[in-house]
Amino acid sequence: MSKTGALAAVFVLGCVLGTGALADSGPPTDTTTTTTITTTTITTTTTTTEPAALPDGVTIAGVAVGGLAPAEAYAAVRAAFATPVTLVFAGRRIRVAPGELGAVGYAQRAVAAAGRAAPQSTIPLHVAVRPGPLRHYLRRLARRLNRKPVDATLRLRTGRPFVSQEQAGIALQVEPALDAVAAELEAGSRAPLRLPSKAVAPAVTRRGFGPVIVIHRGVNRLQLFSGMRFVRSFGVATGQTRYPTPLGRFQIVVKWKDPWWYPPASPWATGEKPTPPGPGNPLGTRWMGLSAPGVGIHGTPQSGSIGYSLSHGCIRMLIPEAEWLFEHVAVGTPVYIVAS
Repeated sequence: MSKTGALAAVFVLGCVLGTGALADSGPPTDTTTTTTITTTTITTTTTTTEPAALPDGVTIAGVAVGGLAPAEAYAAVRAAFATPVTLVFAGRRIRVAPGELGAVGYAQRAVAAAGRAAPQSTIPLHVAVRPGPLRHYLRRLARRLNRKPVDATLRLRTGRPFVSQEQAGIALQVEPALDAVAAELEAGSRAPLRLPSKAVAPAVTRRGFGPVIVIHRGVNRLQLFSGMRFVRSFGVATGQTRYPTPLGRFQIVVKWKDPWWYPPASPWATGEKPTPPGPGNPLGTRWMGLSAPGVGIHGTPQSGSIGYSLSHGCIRMLIPEAEWLFEHVAVGTPVYIVAS
């Protein structure tokens, strides 16, 4: 080998060795080194023990809670207690929540007792009823549902008296009802409860209706009824065309035996003087004054006027018949005067 060839071979060999050293030496000494710190998170797990189920077969106020968790039993008892109470009054059924009646059921206390009880035990639910809210509810109910009595009323129908049928009222007895409702709630019953009440009698009844007079001006007849029952009819004299007997409904306001007659303030009585009781008295022996001013039913010594329209507005009767009628009517007796 020539000297030049030998030098070239040494140079090539040096290049190959230098490349291998760089690859193995790793990063230069002035390269930054990164340190990684690993943080470990410690998680604490809390284990909650479920409450023990209630003993088998246990009931609270009729609600089966055996085998239920206390929270489930509490919810079941509360739901049962919240069932509305049915109150019956005046033909109506009212459903109302126990809470609105002032009732409180101690379900939590009952559930706690059930947890300590033996299987198949029956646990009561203590219920307290506050009288204030319950009394307030019952009074409001009474104001809304009490029914006042309706008196029998009188009217004229086809010329005869007609008396409507009376109706009894009904009133809630608040204090007895309060005791009854409180007892029902405390017992846990939800059966319909009929509230104590009392009937209120009407002041006027059809059966007790008294005398009624109907005067038919057109035919000069007076009829007496007892309520709707016809009693007797009389011929009468009514007013002249110039002094007509008034039409309408009136009542007897005064009754006098052997009355004095005093001249009215009317042209026809000018110059007349008061007349004491006796045979010549224009009023006869009986006067039944009406609520129509100056008008009355009375006897008359002028028996020939009966059946005609000859009076000055009053209703004249034969004296014996006026005396009979006087004994069969009272102050307050209704008097209808009709045209027919």
